[in-house]
Amino acid sequence: MNLVAKKLEELGIVLPRPAAPAANYVPAVRVGALLVVSGQLPFGPDGKLAPVHLGKLTPGSAIEPATEAARLCALNLIAQAQAAIGDLDRVAQVVRLGGFFNVHSSFDALAQAMNGASDLMVQVFGDRGRHARTTVGVAHLPLGALCEVEAMFEIAP
Repeated sequence: MNLVAKKLEELGIVLPRPAAPAANYVPAVRVGALLVVSGQLPFGPDGKLAPVHLGKLTPGSAIEPATEAARLCALNLIAQAQAAIGDLDRVAQVVRLGGFFNVHSSFDALAQAMNGASDLMVQVFGDRGRHARTTVGVAHLPLGALCEVEAMFEIAP
């Protein structure tokens, strides 16, 4: 068993089945040592969006559903990376995450919500999981999802 698979097991994480593209794009593209993974929605293990992970964030919204949604997006990113490269031990570095949150108006805790994705990458990949990041609020996301997260990974030969 490789190191990342062992870490996932220790964390009690079973990667979901990678979601199929919903439009005219591919789940991931490899360019040289970089793997760019298309934005992933917070699909649960059943492949569906839970009602708590739908809708818009408002100034009074609880942070927990947004943080959990970002974490689910990150799980789906890791599943897509594994489908693209096979062995997750080949991830030399999580280079960048981009997080998009569905907001009605201002929601000042976007950075904290995005920590759901960032924290998971560090838990799974250790120091190789530390990354650059962008987090923004947007007017709408596909399927009415609460968030979407995209990633860029450096892949070792």
